[in-house]
Amino acid sequence: MSLEQKVMTAMKEAMKAKDTNALTSLRAIKSAILLAKTESGVKEELSEEQELKLLQKQVKQRKDSAAIFTEQGRNDLAEPELAQAQVIEQFLPEQLGAEEIEKIVVDIISKTGATGMKDMGKVMGMANAALTGKADGKTISTIVKSKLS
Repeated sequence: MSLEQKVMTAMKEAMKAKDTNALTSLRAIKSAILLAKTESGVKEELSEEQELKLLQKQVKQRKDSAAIFTEQGRNDLAEPELAQAQVIEQFLPEQLGAEEIEKIVVDIISKTGATGMKDMGKVMGMANAALTGKADGKTISTIVKSKLS
């Protein structure tokens, strides 16, 4: 079942349960999927990798907004953003822990022969490809920086 079909099924359930938070989140995902389809100009289905990137972007937007709202003392606005991020995360594969990400990054560094920060781009490219959907870019970047410095 494609992501779009899963979202539609979840939307129907949210409508029946009158869960406005979930409904708002699911509508945002559906909108992003439709935008991604029309951007490419092709009416075909999105690849699984494109779907994962789309979902990660949606979660990141919500978390960034919540961080800004919290920083400004607006918890009334931050809480719905975090709740929406949780709904969207349900469609992502389970996220890896820092230790597991670190093992993968160390393996990539040894394969590429990276020795310092000048090789960060090469390592990040391979790490992002290997960890798509399993970890966010910020976590990967932090681990790569700590290993290369």
